[in-house]
Order: sequence, then C-alpha cells, then structure tokens
Amino acid sequence: MCCFSGKVDVVADTNIFARAAKDHRQFLVYGMSFKSGADVAMILPIPTPKASAEDAVQFISLKKYDAFFADLHGGFPVPKDKGPNRGKKDGPPPNALVVVEVGDFVASFVPTVKDFDRLDKQFRLPEGVWEKLPQYKEFGFAVFKLKKPEKGQSKVHPMAFEFPRADKKVLFFPTVHIHDGKVSEKAGFDHALFCQVSGDAPLKWEESEALADTFVKVKQTEGIVDGNAHVYRKQMRGTFENKDVLV
Repeated sequence: MCCFSGKVDVVADTNIFARAAKDHRQFLVYGMSFKSGADVAMILPIPTPKASAEDAVQFISLKKYDAFFADLHGGFPVPKDKGPNRGKKDGPPPNALVVVEVGDFVASFVPTVKDFDRLDKQFRLPEGVWEKLPQYKEFGFAVFKLKKPEKGQSKVHPMAFEFPRADKKVLFFPTVHIHDGKVSEKAGFDHALFCQVSGDAPLKWEESEALADTFVKVKQTEGIVDGNAHVYRKQMRGTFENKDVLV
C-alpha cells in the first residue's frame, strides 16, 4: 500500500504499474480508493540515487485516463467459473519544496527524509516514523495531497510519475504499509501489481493474453505503457510481510 500523513479509515483496490524508462529511470503508476475524514497526503518512498536533484522526478497527469487500471485488468480475462476479487494548517516553511498540480492532485518530490521539513505539516508523517524504517534512509519520496472524499469512499484517478533509479536492474513497487504512524511486520493487502519487462517474465506472475495495445489506450498513457509488449500481473490479497516488492 502506501504511507499516509494522517488517519484513513479504508484503503482498498490498490493497483500499481511499473516499467523501466530511458536513462535508468522507472515509470510508476499508483491507483486506489480510500476513505478519510480529513485531507491527507500519500507518501511513496522511491529508491532514487543519493543526492538526487529536486526536479529529478517528473509527474505525469493521467486525469484523462481514469480507466487505466481497468483496461490493464482487461488483459487478464476472468475465468467464467470465478468472480473478480474485488486540523489547523501551517503555512509553507522557508525554502519550501516545489509543489506542482498533477490532474486532481498537488504533488512534490522530497529528495531525502530531512527535506520533509520543507513541506507543510499535512504532507509529513508523525515524528519518529522514519527512524523505524532505516531502509528508507537513502530514498526519495513522491508525495501526493488527497482531498477528503465528499461522500463515503473515493476512488482517485491514477497517480503517475517517472523517477531515476538507484538500481537500474530493479523495478520497484511501493507496497509497505504505514498508517497512523504505525509500522507492523505484516499487513493486509488488496493489491494488483502490473509490469512490463524487457527480459525474462517475472516468476509466478500472470501474462496477458495479447500485446498491451489490444487492451490499453496506449496514446493516453503518455509513454508509460509499451503497446508492443505483454503485461504481467501479480495479485496480492490477504496478509503478507509488510515490505516493498522488487522485480
């Protein structure tokens, strides 16, 4: 799942897509539905190279392609005998990081943990959380502000960006759970992970029946999806070790 700066009541139907981009970079698309009583920020740790520039992450708007993940699932038909699984705000701090509009969101790239002090408090996790997660000491962070749903649970349009990878051989899926500042060894997952790879297919992942351009509107993905390649899917529903997924 992801990390939230405040309390969320429900997070479900999480979908993540990853593909290598040029110059040792990676595309990442994240979608979900959530329920919260307040505005919160979603924080995605990403393994960027040390000392990455503040403009190292390129945010991509998929507001006009809300059906991105629905179309990806369409490449994996469901067998006929089975159904689908389905406060007060402070002003910006001095030397604030750039916040950009990306579709229905505002977003920022935070180069290091210490740079969170350069964002409004609503974008941050509670004090001491990152000390419990030393594996993210050298990571950067993509941060998206989510508005409180007007009624009930809200499904947001996909959040997409491209970032430089610290390890050019690995596709990274941010699946660690941090809710209300708490980190547990195991967590409940309701995830579908998708990827496209140039080499061997990842083990134990489903392969789409056809090339991506037969079930995805490739032009609307802004270069994220390769229409001439198959898509692979891994569904994680249930309780798993609370960690990120690498391919």
